Amino acid sequence: MATRVHPHASSPPHSGKPELKTTSSPSEPTSEPTPPETTSSPSEPTSEPTPPAPAKPTPGTYIVKVPKDLVYRVPPPENSRRYDRYTRRKNRRSWCRCCFCWFVGLVFLFIVLFGIVAGVLYLVFRPEAPDFAVDRISVRGMDLASASVMSPEFDVAVRVNNPNDKIGIFYERDGSVEIYYNEDVRLSNGTLPAFYQPSNNVTVIQTALKGSSVVLSSADREALVDQQTEGKVPLKMKLTAFVKIEVGSVKTWGITIKINCGVTLDKLTEQAKIVSKDCGYGLELCYNPVTPVLYEIFSYLYHLYFLVFSLIILGIETLLDHLEAENENSSDYRENLNSAVGKYSWRPEWLA
Repeated sequence: MATRVHPHASSPPHSGKPELKTTSSPSEPTSEPTPPETTSSPSEPTSEPTPPAPAKPTPGTYIVKVPKDLVYRVPPPENSRRYDRYTRRKNRRSWCRCCFCWFVGLVFLFIVLFGIVAGVLYLVFRPEAPDFAVDRISVRGMDLASASVMSPEFDVAVRVNNPNDKIGIFYERDGSVEIYYNEDVRLSNGTLPAFYQPSNNVTVIQTALKGSSVVLSSADREALVDQQTEGKVPLKMKLTAFVKIEVGSVKTWGITIKINCGVTLDKLTEQAKIVSKDCGYGLELCYNPVTPVLYEIFSYLYHLYFLVFSLIILGIETLLDHLEAENENSSDYRENLNSAVGKYSWRPEWLA
């Protein structure tokens, strides 16, 4: 059976040509088969269409999958303990670093304040060490003709001078005096009396020294006899005193004064006269867990103070020298500077 095909409404108008009729016989199959009609009954549910397959990436591109814990900044459970430990360690380090910085800053501030206070006190009080000198020595019991054991006795008078204007000195008990011959033979020993010495005061202390079971070798005995004949018997006196400094109504910590005096006598009798004498001394702080550290700090600050102050004075001197080369009237400034600092008599010898 032939079917008639009508033109579409959008087809061009009739041009006068004969219409073409297409027929199809049952024996000729159609070029495009008609898909079968699908019918669905109301009782059967309709299946949802399957989503389209993801497109394959083009060649040369990569897909990077980022874990969720990195996206949300949340550590995984297996790393939470390590994260907490690292956080605590970091906080502990920062706290220790802060404490260390505060400690260093406080120590530095204390040193600066201590140096300022020490410098001001030095300029105000101008402390000076006391002077010691042997005033008189009398000897008994030195029988050089006999080789038996001797028990010599010495009566010693020591003159102590306190040259400070505003500083008093307390001499504590347990001070000692010893007399030696040849640095190794102790002839006698005794103690120093306790007393207080005010400022600008000279005090003569007397003490009795006694020796017991003193045995001289034949060489020492012969040397003493020859020296007594010449009228020059050298002896060594070692004096140790424990003192405290009084500034106003304040007492400092204990200070140990050690004096070594070389004394030459004309003879070893009660009428002995001093031919020559020379005393030198040293200062030590009494033993305390804190005082050695304070002594070292004070010593460094003391030298640093003199160094800085002396450099300032030297700089002023250099400036005055430069001004003298340009102006003759600048000599007046130098005279004023010399009178102000006392011609630098207060400076240590190593800076003079």
